[in-house]
Amino acid sequence: MPGKRRGIDGQIWNMETERLRDQLIGRKCVQGRHEEERRGPVVQREDGTPYTWWVGRGSEKHFYWGGSGPGIQKCSCGIDRNCTDPKYDCNCDADQRQWREDAGLLIYKEHLPVSQVAVGDTNRPGSEAKLTVGPLRCQGDDNYWNAASFTTPSSYLHFATFQGETSADISFYFKTSAPYGVFLENLGNTDFIRLELKSPKLISFSFDVGNGPVELTVHSDTPLNDDQWHRVMAERNVKQAVLQLDETYRASQLAPAQGHTRLELFSQLYVGAAGGQRGFLGCIRALRMNGITLDLEERAKVTPGVKPGCQGHCTSFGMYCRNGGKCVEKYNGYLCDCSDSAYDGPFCTRDVGGFFEAGTLVKYNFLPEAVAGASRDSKILTHQLTPHEVNLTKEEVAFSFSTSNAPAILMYVSSKTQDYLAVVLRQNGSLQVRYNLGGLREPFSIDVDQRNLANGQPHSINMSRVDRSITIQ
Repeated sequence: MPGKRRGIDGQIWNMETERLRDQLIGRKCVQGRHEEERRGPVVQREDGTPYTWWVGRGSEKHFYWGGSGPGIQKCSCGIDRNCTDPKYDCNCDADQRQWREDAGLLIYKEHLPVSQVAVGDTNRPGSEAKLTVGPLRCQGDDNYWNAASFTTPSSYLHFATFQGETSADISFYFKTSAPYGVFLENLGNTDFIRLELKSPKLISFSFDVGNGPVELTVHSDTPLNDDQWHRVMAERNVKQAVLQLDETYRASQLAPAQGHTRLELFSQLYVGAAGGQRGFLGCIRALRMNGITLDLEERAKVTPGVKPGCQGHCTSFGMYCRNGGKCVEKYNGYLCDCSDSAYDGPFCTRDVGGFFEAGTLVKYNFLPEAVAGASRDSKILTHQLTPHEVNLTKEEVAFSFSTSNAPAILMYVSSKTQDYLAVVLRQNGSLQVRYNLGGLREPFSIDVDQRNLANGQPHSINMSRVDRSITIQ
C-alpha cells in the first residue's frame, strides 16, 4: 500500500487491510515489508519528539520501525549500527539532499496490523517522503491451529468411534464465553467417555469401563469462560486416570484393582452437543486423540452450526468498529467495545463528548449520597457506587480535550476531606496535574507538558496511580 505526499505536516494515511488473516491464526505474524525513503529528517524533532509514527491494532501509536522492536525508537540500521549518519538511528534522519531508505519487517504480532501511518516534516522545500507497507502474513503449525467454532448449543461434529480400549490420551485447547458445555463424548452399551465444562470454574472427565462411572474434576481459581485459550489434557489407562488444566490444575485417580479395564464404545465420537446434552458454545482447536489430530476444520465445512477456524466475525467486520473501538468476538456475531474511546453506539460512532461554555461543568457523584447545592449552570449526574467498588488507593483517568482558552480546569475530583485531584491548564497553556492526598503542607504538582496546549488542537491524557506511583502519558 504505497503512499507519497508533499505538503501538510502530519498528513495521515488510512490504509485498507485487505486479505489480512487474524493474527491469532498463526504463531508468527509479519507485517512486511516496511520501506521508507526520504529526503530530509524524518523521525525526530530537536527535542526528541517523533515526526513519524504508525498506529497498530489497539489504536495506539508506535515509534519503532521494521527491523527494530517495541520500545526501541530506531530503524534496523540503528540496531545494526550502520546508519548513513552514525549520529542517528535511521538512514532517513540524515538531512541529505538525496534519497535514503529504511526497511524491515514488523514482527511483534500484538501490535499488528498497521492501520495508519502519520508522516510529518514534509512541508519544507525539497522535503518529501515515500512510504510503503506490505501485506500481513501469518504462519504456524496447521495441526496446532486446526480449529472449529460452535455457534449454537446444538452444534456438534461427529467422527469415527474412538479406539481407546486400554488407553485414552486426549488433549485440546478451548475458549468460550458460555458457562458450561460438553466438549466431547463417546458412548457404548454401558461404557462411555466424556469431557465437559460443568460450570465456569469446573472441568469434568468422566468414563465407565464396566466398573461403574468414574469422574475426575479440576477447579479453576478464575472463570474459564473468559474467552481466552485454555488447555485440557485427559488420560486414562489400566493404572490411573489424570485430568489436567492449563499446566496448573491436576487431578488423578488410581484404577480399581479388580474389574474390567477395556473401554468398549460403539457410537460415533461427538465433539460438541450429543444425545440432548448441553452443547459447547465456543471454539476448540488442536484436538488430539491418542496422538492423532482430528481435522475439525474439514468436518466443520460441511456441518451446519459449526464454522471452520476461530477467526470469527471480527476478521470480516472489525473495520466497522470506528474511533479506536475494539471488535469483540461473539459466537453468533460481534460487538464493538467503545470503553477506551470517546464514542458510543453499536459502532463507536456516537460522540459522547461535550462542548463547555465558560463557567459550565458536568458533575458526577461517586458517593451513595446525593450532592446538593450545585450551581444553576451545572449539570448533575448522580452515579451510585456500592462500597466495594470504591478503591481510594488507585485511579485510572483517560480523556481527550481541545480548547483555545487558558487557564482552565479540565477535571477536578474532590472529597469530604481536603484531598483532591485536579488536571488543569495553566495561564501559559501548559498542562499540570495536582494531587493533595493528605499529610502534605501543600499540593503535589506535576508539570506534564510545557507546550501551550490551549491551541485548539485535540490532545489526549492517560493517567494511572497506584498508592504513591503515578504514571502520566
